Amino acid sequence: MQLSDSLRAAFRREAEHLEGIDLDVYRQFHKDPLEPIIGLGPADAPIGFFGRDPGRQEIKHGVPFIGSGGQKVRAGLYQALHGEPLPDFEASLEVGKHVFWANTVPYKPAGNKAWAMAVKKRFQPLMAELLVEHWQGRTLITLGREAFLWFGIHQPKEVRQALETFWKREDRFETSHSTILTLEDGQSTTFELAPLPHPSPLNQTWYKRFPGLLEARLRNLNVAKRLGKSALT
Repeated sequence: MQLSDSLRAAFRREAEHLEGIDLDVYRQFHKDPLEPIIGLGPADAPIGFFGRDPGRQEIKHGVPFIGSGGQKVRAGLYQALHGEPLPDFEASLEVGKHVFWANTVPYKPAGNKAWAMAVKKRFQPLMAELLVEHWQGRTLITLGREAFLWFGIHQPKEVRQALETFWKREDRFETSHSTILTLEDGQSTTFELAPLPHPSPLNQTWYKRFPGLLEARLRNLNVAKRLGKSALT
């Protein structure tokens, strides 16, 4: 799956005057700060991962979810598919080709601070278009509170309230929530959100528990079966 020329150009236009992009990191790795970091994957990938924004390693490699937190996600995915630990960095890249990857904002913020709500609102229509019109899957494992509540941006009040209520549940990392994502033109699609905590080492409350929660998520979502043989070759 390739980002369409029109959507890619739209992302770049929005980023042209975006304050807060970590230009130093982009320069260090000789990367274009206007180029969105989106993993995409197969258009028909049945499972996707949705996070906050790319970090330093993501800019270096041009691939999302490849830093320390992302490696935990990829290690869990590899274990679920192959029944053995992730052997090396190259294997983490390869296993990621079978699922969909995206973030609320596909640009690295300076200082790794979360983008302001105004920025997330600015990019929401483009990311929503990508999810609804370009990706055929409808099951997303969201990583962290911000990624989960992103689905309430530009949505009706009842949708936002339902998301907030679900996030307050103690069993939110074991159950799923169905929500409707409506585009500006009125087109809408229902997504199954399977939230997990953010896998960052800074998230001390959940970091050590993350591998077990991810393993349970992947098992309950039948990820190995849904990805099929293509992910094992």
